[in-house]
Amino acid sequence: SDLQKQEERGELLQPLIFVLLVLCSVLLYFKVSLMDPGFVKPEEEMKEGENKGQGVVIPQIPGDIRLRRCGYCLVKQPMRAKHCQLCQHCVRRYDHHCPWLENCVGERNHPLFIVFLSVQLVVLLWGGHVAWSGLYFEQSWEWLQHNIFLLVSFLLIFIFTIVVLLLLVSQLYLISCNTTTWEFMSSHRISYLRHSELENPFDQGIILNLWRFFC
Repeated sequence: SDLQKQEERGELLQPLIFVLLVLCSVLLYFKVSLMDPGFVKPEEEMKEGENKGQGVVIPQIPGDIRLRRCGYCLVKQPMRAKHCQLCQHCVRRYDHHCPWLENCVGERNHPLFIVFLSVQLVVLLWGGHVAWSGLYFEQSWEWLQHNIFLLVSFLLIFIFTIVVLLLLVSQLYLISCNTTTWEFMSSHRISYLRHSELENPFDQGIILNLWRFFC
């Protein structure tokens, strides 16, 4: 049959890979949006010994910085945690609240969020290539009527690709510096950054920052 001949020529391999990538992207979306991003639980409040231990790991942070109790959910916030008013929880290593996910990006789901963006970018680039290869331009109304859907699809894919690419690049840059979106945007309002002698006391070099984040 024609299907068997296409399979023998390898013409079904690329569509199959594309479908698998789309499926992987959808599964990653639900995984990142539904999982716990690192909510701080009341029973997980850090003890004084753990607080001192954290000062050993990051000696550049002044010793007079004390963990504060959240005014909303009343838990003692670990360093780099922030209360999200949309999720009504404090999130460990809070990066940002993503409206597309309806969830925070924090300590637990941040690496998966980067994987999701990477897979999504591959899908968009592939889809954009397919849409562009199907276009042939003619200056006629009849051509526009027959190709309007493909043209609009390509423009939408192009816009989404730019957005995802910029987000992924900015996220990888912040990760390589061992900082978060919240810390980058609000460093003047965060006590452990405002009183630190260094601009970023968590930065331990690009390689070590990436290793600790992903591994």
